[in-house]
Amino acid sequence: MARTHTVIASPVGDLTAVAEDGVLCGLYFAGQRRHPKPEDLGEPSPSGFEEVRRRLGEYFAGERTAFDLPLAAQGDGFQQKVWKLLEEIPFGQTRTYGDLARDLGDVTLAQAVGAACGRNPVCVIVPCHRVVGADGSLTGYAGGLERKRYLLDLEEPAERKAARLF
Repeated sequence: MARTHTVIASPVGDLTAVAEDGVLCGLYFAGQRRHPKPEDLGEPSPSGFEEVRRRLGEYFAGERTAFDLPLAAQGDGFQQKVWKLLEEIPFGQTRTYGDLARDLGDVTLAQAVGAACGRNPVCVIVPCHRVVGADGSLTGYAGGLERKRYLLDLEEPAERKAARLF
């Protein structure tokens, strides 16, 4: 099992992409909570990350609304279920932690859903930034609330942005 990593510049700061055997297993903001230790990132290598770099560039340019990359995010069974639900949240929309808990069949799991979101190893691509508090407020985000706000603003539909102006 060979790990490699590269750093990709973005409007929200540098992102460290990590691949295991050529499959993306991590995408981390600089300074993100639960960022892996440098020795866990593998060897630095710019090759093998061309598609990730291209698709992120398209996303930040407003040209991409979904990612269809193979992923190898590592987590327990519950985390995997939550991360799968995150991938199903449409671009430009949000869900609450309670919504996701209901989707899992148990409304009492909202805090556990939040914990799983906080451990999402593939930020942006697995869109945990689309999960908000029950009242619609921005709550915890491993990359920081400023980044969460930026990503949600980037994804906000033009008609909703226009409606806010008047």
